[in-house]
Amino acid sequence: MEAAEQLIQRVSQIPQANLGHFPTPLEECPRLSEALGGPRIFIKREECSGLAFGGNKVRQLTFTLGDAIAQGADTIVHGAASQSNHCRQAAAACGKLGLNCYLRLARDHKSIPQGNLLLDKLAGVDIEIVDVPFGPELDAVKYELAKQLETEGMTPYVVAGPRSTALAAVAFAWCIAEIAQQQQQLGIDADWIYTSSVGGTQAGLILGTKTLDLKMKPFGIAPIRWENKHERLRSAANDAADILGLNTQIVDADIQNTDDYIGRAYGYLTSECIAALKLVVKTEGIFLDPVYTAKAMACLIDHIQQGRLGRDDTVIFLHTGGTPALFAYQEELVADL
Repeated sequence: MEAAEQLIQRVSQIPQANLGHFPTPLEECPRLSEALGGPRIFIKREECSGLAFGGNKVRQLTFTLGDAIAQGADTIVHGAASQSNHCRQAAAACGKLGLNCYLRLARDHKSIPQGNLLLDKLAGVDIEIVDVPFGPELDAVKYELAKQLETEGMTPYVVAGPRSTALAAVAFAWCIAEIAQQQQQLGIDADWIYTSSVGGTQAGLILGTKTLDLKMKPFGIAPIRWENKHERLRSAANDAADILGLNTQIVDADIQNTDDYIGRAYGYLTSECIAALKLVVKTEGIFLDPVYTAKAMACLIDHIQQGRLGRDDTVIFLHTGGTPALFAYQEELVADL
């Protein structure tokens, strides 16, 4: 595991904020495997990362907020969908680090004081629901707010791509090095790692597995339709390689990602994701979230049922967290029950 240790050493040179509980567990799920007729399944428990109900953004914020503090920022400006897991974890991280936090959230069908939005409010940060879509338009709102805050004497840092996405890829290259060490401890050599991502999380998995020359291949399940997603993933991975001083170069052939399990649109549930959510908690006592991980698990289940994965395969499922969002989907989930 010398290569993994070397990668971890490179990561340690990047500015960081001490936010989470790492390494997160890598846990076998024998009852889930049995229910599905194979393969051998492990879950990487990023929802156990400690801060504000955990999730993959804790690992990412370790680097984005580390970057902010290194630049002398005292204020964080962020924004996404109204039930954003990233914003919930950013709000809590700012409280932990003593930073001001401003959230600008896109108005949508879940702009209700429940789930993640309730937690944002409890964190006491500055929140405004804005009538612009999640994406470049919302980023423009964030940068305009940052200019205003500068005139008020603050030193803001905007969490936005491409920098934030590249630092997320750094975070999940680190996660892969962590998994490589855990695999050695467990005596396994996984064939696949599945996760919900169309950005920095999968970019980091691709960068990490290619850098360490692992057998394990990352498979991403997009939670949202994103134009030029291969370019987005490739750029984030290669930007992260530059940050880490790696010679690894990611090309389109390294990227496997599907839009097939989004359903109607981002943030809308599917019958398959609800079934996957219930199966995992029934067999393993682990709750998935309805927007990201349940759809990713629906993909994994479908691939097993199609015969794309067999009994002899070993797969790691990266649980990216997001479970507080369950409470914003009470109506849909109760109707299904």
